Amino acid sequence: MELLQIVVVIVVLMLLVKPVGTYVYHVFSNEPNRTDRMFGPVENFIYKLIGLKTRNGMSWKKYLTTMLLTNMSLIAFGYAILRLQSLLPLNPNGIGNMEETLAFNTIISFMTNTNLQHYSGETGLSYFSQMAVIMMMMFTSAATGLSIAIAFVRGITRKGETIGNFFADFVRAHTRILLPAAFVVSLLLVALKVPQTLSPIIVATTLEGATQHIVIGPVASLESIKHLGTNGGGFFGANSAHPFENPNPLTNVIEILSMWTLPAALPYTFGLFARNRRQGWVIFGAMMILFIGFLAIGYVAESQGNPQLHALGVDASQGSMEGKEVRFGLAQSVLFTSVTTAATTGTVNNMHDTLTPIGGLVALAQMMLNCVFGGDGVGLVNMLMYAILAVFLAGLMVGRTPEFLGRKIEPKEMKLIAIAILVHPLIILVPSAIAFMTDLGKGAISNPGFHGISQVLYEYTSSAANNGSGFEGLGDNTPFWNISAGIVMLLGRYISMIALLAVAGSMVRKQWVPETVGTFKTDNGLFVGVLIGTVLIIGALTFLPVIALGPIAEHLSIR
Repeated sequence: MELLQIVVVIVVLMLLVKPVGTYVYHVFSNEPNRTDRMFGPVENFIYKLIGLKTRNGMSWKKYLTTMLLTNMSLIAFGYAILRLQSLLPLNPNGIGNMEETLAFNTIISFMTNTNLQHYSGETGLSYFSQMAVIMMMMFTSAATGLSIAIAFVRGITRKGETIGNFFADFVRAHTRILLPAAFVVSLLLVALKVPQTLSPIIVATTLEGATQHIVIGPVASLESIKHLGTNGGGFFGANSAHPFENPNPLTNVIEILSMWTLPAALPYTFGLFARNRRQGWVIFGAMMILFIGFLAIGYVAESQGNPQLHALGVDASQGSMEGKEVRFGLAQSVLFTSVTTAATTGTVNNMHDTLTPIGGLVALAQMMLNCVFGGDGVGLVNMLMYAILAVFLAGLMVGRTPEFLGRKIEPKEMKLIAIAILVHPLIILVPSAIAFMTDLGKGAISNPGFHGISQVLYEYTSSAANNGSGFEGLGDNTPFWNISAGIVMLLGRYISMIALLAVAGSMVRKQWVPETVGTFKTDNGLFVGVLIGTVLIIGALTFLPVIALGPIAEHLSIR
């Protein structure tokens, strides 16, 4: 029965991939379609409002600069609100201003689509901050990721000098994808008893006669975009384990599909841009095979439970239920964990700190690879980066100039891809080492031994992958952790974007190379295997040593 729950969700996802991927293609293809009648007037009003008179294509440098300036403006706006929230409206619970290093961490976290929370949502933010900063950035950060992905896809599939207009892509991501989808999902969640109100705290009397303060608020609207935008930040500190955020198994499935569908559909969108649907299915197939492999490992590990508890005679027929909600059970908890770390969403319906060592390893590994579906746009771009690398390596082995989608891959592109690949482990491993070497870092570790290593490693891996989930035993609301994790989130988000947009800018100007009998095919089953092998080998070379010190060592020690 548990496995059936997992299979049904995966089947539903598979059915959604083609229609959603096709719709996203029509949104960004710049070809006339039926959605123009509905959304065109709204978008034209927005363009007039921001003073955008023409929507001409941009070079990769102009596209990148426009994106960075837009994000920087939103960061400044959001930081000011967090520091002044006690003076602003919609604060019925009288919440004070956010401390400066925590405000820095929070604003960077949400603008980079990470949503790592070193605060508790219900006590750290006013309703105004939740809506004007947190929810606003959940939309804008997701729209940024989608825009970058589409610009990259244009660069490697089309020829010319431009990769699109950032403002047009950014606006369309909001008006045609995120806002309509969030509205529908919000209504579904409200119908399933998720709160949506601006009323203050409810004061209730318990059965013992004591007074209890129950926090509510605009929960449903935040939940919808939190998952659709692969954001992850919870309205409550317990995130989607809280019964107001995720009250029952049906809302759990809705939230899983919300955060999974768009990243899973984007490879099909890529296939449509490439005029080769098989090419899109190859990318999707590689992602799904990796995902199912990790999901199976996690499910088996959690089903077997903790051997130390077995030795004490504790009944383990339910598997490892520590930190998991009974209303979801083992299967939906493991599936949620696998999806949230694969899609780099960061929302949780169980506490990852209480996962078995191998269950925690699955969550870590998917964030370390950062291409098993990934966040909105980012996962597709990262997997295409590995695809280009795989073609390059295959070309070296047969002594032929590598080509991808009719373009020659040359040293310039490979240097940029090398930067993107190497930065990811660098910004995880170096801060982790610094944390272990200093009292400021070690003082936050709540678990001794190997699990403490996993706690620190998880924090920086989650930050670098722009995921946002955490091993919640870590005392991370300190200046050291706020600033260091904030810097890691910035580097993890923007360095790869800069490098890969440069790749797109180089590829879009290249001449097409005709296909010959010697061309290495990238739209068949063989390439799926090559691509998966490339991802796993690169991941193992960069992260296996530190994984051995953390979850693997912990797994062996409890046996």
